[in-house]
Amino acid sequence: MWRVFYADWQMECCGTPFSVGEEVSWPLLLMDAEDVLGGGWEEPLATLAAPVAEAREAAGALRLVRAADGLVAAVPEDTAQADGRRRGLLCVERHSDRWAETTGRVRAVRLVHQVWAPVSPGSRTHVPVPGGRSLEDVYRCPRWFGEGRSGALVDLDVYGAAPPGP
Repeated sequence: MWRVFYADWQMECCGTPFSVGEEVSWPLLLMDAEDVLGGGWEEPLATLAAPVAEAREAAGALRLVRAADGLVAAVPEDTAQADGRRRGLLCVERHSDRWAETTGRVRAVRLVHQVWAPVSPGSRTHVPVPGGRSLEDVYRCPRWFGEGRSGALVDLDVYGAAPPGP
């Protein structure tokens, strides 16, 4: 079982809503958790111990981790720890190079509510407020999220061997 963050803008741009119990297939990217909604993620972090393989894409080389359970995730070069493991937040990524998708069954969906605040009084630029995140259990991920909702945290039950190729 993996926790996957599906950002609101990814869904609203070109996603397809899904419900608990449905099979889905998504391209995943392991991101530095501090770069997603201001950080502060603890429990949903993933640790990937599978070796990294390079695949050739039109835009160049792509680094992929293929776990034995079927998880496939693109990884940045600088995510390896001293023991070779990579730790971060698995995120759906629909706007980069195309790579193999991870297929699994949705076991839970939680809407991510994030509090935002202006960077300075009167500023139009807003940033996530540390500790200003909460989760709401829902049955179906919406197509449109609305103010204060920044995405969905999904429990994804991955099964089967990792598919070959990029």
